[in-house]
Amino acid sequence: MTVLPAWAQNGKFPDKMMRIVVPFAAGGGVDQTARVLATQLGHQLGVSVIVENKPGASGVLGGRFVQTAPADGYTLLFSAATHVLAREVLSNAPYDPQTDFAPVARVGEAPLMLVIAPTLAPQKLQDLTAAIRKEPEKWSTGIPGAGAPSHLATLLLAQQAKLKLTYVAYKGTQPALVDVAGGHIQMLLDSMISLLPLAKSGKVKPIVITSTARSPLMPDVPTAQESGMPQFSYASWYGVWAPKDTPPERVKLLSAAIAQAVAELGKQGALANLGVDPAPLEPEAFRRYIAGYVTQSAELLKGAGFRPE
Repeated sequence: MTVLPAWAQNGKFPDKMMRIVVPFAAGGGVDQTARVLATQLGHQLGVSVIVENKPGASGVLGGRFVQTAPADGYTLLFSAATHVLAREVLSNAPYDPQTDFAPVARVGEAPLMLVIAPTLAPQKLQDLTAAIRKEPEKWSTGIPGAGAPSHLATLLLAQQAKLKLTYVAYKGTQPALVDVAGGHIQMLLDSMISLLPLAKSGKVKPIVITSTARSPLMPDVPTAQESGMPQFSYASWYGVWAPKDTPPERVKLLSAAIAQAVAELGKQGALANLGVDPAPLEPEAFRRYIAGYVTQSAELLKGAGFRPE
């Protein structure tokens, strides 16, 4: 007897096209991960699953679109950790990410990488932190987005290593990365997959990654634990949300389908190619994870004197 997955037993849902909204521009790490997930889900569910990019307002535009969409399970939000910190980083957030959405599933985690301008002397993390402590006025770091994992990881690094840095705000990773390559700012800590091309070409110098194990995409770059900071680790993460009143049985079915898709993509290596480690969580576990993440992140932002914009 063949046991069908939970959603296949349902027989009614889904029976038409689904859409996954990405609140950022096409081509970035969030968008690429959403697209491989959408393709796999489409194969499993037997319906078209399309990705729609709705960038703007630090991800809030796309979030608001999904929040106000019909709560029928056919419109989902795929976003990064930044999504859940809207109230912590925006003075007039149009929604509460924890109460105005139904968490469906966490998909995976992605390490960050620290890079510096190629002409700078430090080769290792210990050399870099020593240089910053010696002449802190000479070191500025890019912040691609308020409340983004890059922002929080940079604050955590500064806190644990007791560094005084000048923070320079940017609208996204690429302009910050260009300025590091050009020596206009000295360092950037952001998604490894976003920094990979310039790091491999030598246009920026990779120093360390924030995962607990080295990445096969950049095997020569050590972890922070290997580099004298055993407590420093940080990961970006991706998840899926639905409008808050989506029927619980549909949320459960979608979560099961996503978990299977993530497992299959893990076997195929499709996520690894994007620098993403499969890390699925079902709805209630994901909800608890989000609550803890928001609490920890809010404390980190407050400790750094950050004020909502």
